[in-house]
Amino acid sequence: MTTQDRLTTPSHLNGRHRHTYDAIFRHPTAHNLEWHDVRSLLDALGNVVEGTNGALHVTRNGQSVALHAPKHKDATVEDVLAIRSFLEKTGETPLPAPVPAGTHLLVVIDHHEAKVYRTEMHGAMPQHLVPYDPHGFGRHLHSDNNETDGKRKPERKNYYEAVAATLRGADRVLIFGSGTGESSAMEQLLADLKKNHPDVVEHVVSLVVVDAHHTTEDQLLAKAREFYAGHKPK
Repeated sequence: MTTQDRLTTPSHLNGRHRHTYDAIFRHPTAHNLEWHDVRSLLDALGNVVEGTNGALHVTRNGQSVALHAPKHKDATVEDVLAIRSFLEKTGETPLPAPVPAGTHLLVVIDHHEAKVYRTEMHGAMPQHLVPYDPHGFGRHLHSDNNETDGKRKPERKNYYEAVAATLRGADRVLIFGSGTGESSAMEQLLADLKKNHPDVVEHVVSLVVVDAHHTTEDQLLAKAREFYAGHKPK
């Protein structure tokens, strides 16, 4: 059994990325992997910061590796071996256990973070669920939303993938957010769920526009409970 057999191939990779990922683990070591494809794969798997003279700093699942762009179009054998070792050490984290049956969740999301709460636990402090975070973005789930010339860059795909993994198994999901259309992380999350997670989106009961930055956590939870109380399943 090879190391790759023991790893979970990242589910969000496209066909070209999967081809490159498989080639990195090929034996004997591949000699014709184009650096452009390797760099694209690393961007899809983790956070890549480019320094001077082609230096790259790649972070994934809380670990980092330093690489340097080769002089020619193909990655060197040393590069491939270093990347293979890095991917082995930062292999995909097992999926989180589904939330208990009958759970009602509230998602409060913007372009910077997502917070998920259980709302059906009356008489006790609601459980604050930490979003599933396979790429090590921290206690709350942050997007890669840097402004450039007034235009917002596309969200990291794994931002919404992580939220979806956290919601899987919930009976009902209510989503709070601000803004509408393309400016709304709430609506972008819904679009991603419809496209990639039909098993999750079928449990989304509503989207509600709120001013989360000027509303306390208790007020958000009270609003969610009021919604669920008035929209009980028939």
